[in-house]
Amino acid sequence: MLVLSRKLNEEIRISADIVIKVISLSENQVKIGIEAPGSVKILRGEVYEKIKENTIAASESSKQKLAGDISKLRVNKIKK
Repeated sequence: MLVLSRKLNEEIRISADIVIKVISLSENQVKIGIEAPGSVKILRGEVYEKIKENTIAASESSKQKLAGDISKLRVNKIKK
């Protein structure tokens, strides 16, 4: 992990089109602004983790349902 110190109004450039800027500072909070193309998804860490958990849960549920549905199917052999 790269750790950088920045002062108020200073910025960090991730690439030519992604900029992170320190907007305000208080005793226990830093507000940052992020400039990025619309195609770049930006999520808070806790939102990302919740989405990941929900995706995994939906996938497991889907697997269980599919396994139950498949077990009900029978294969009919064709006699020659």
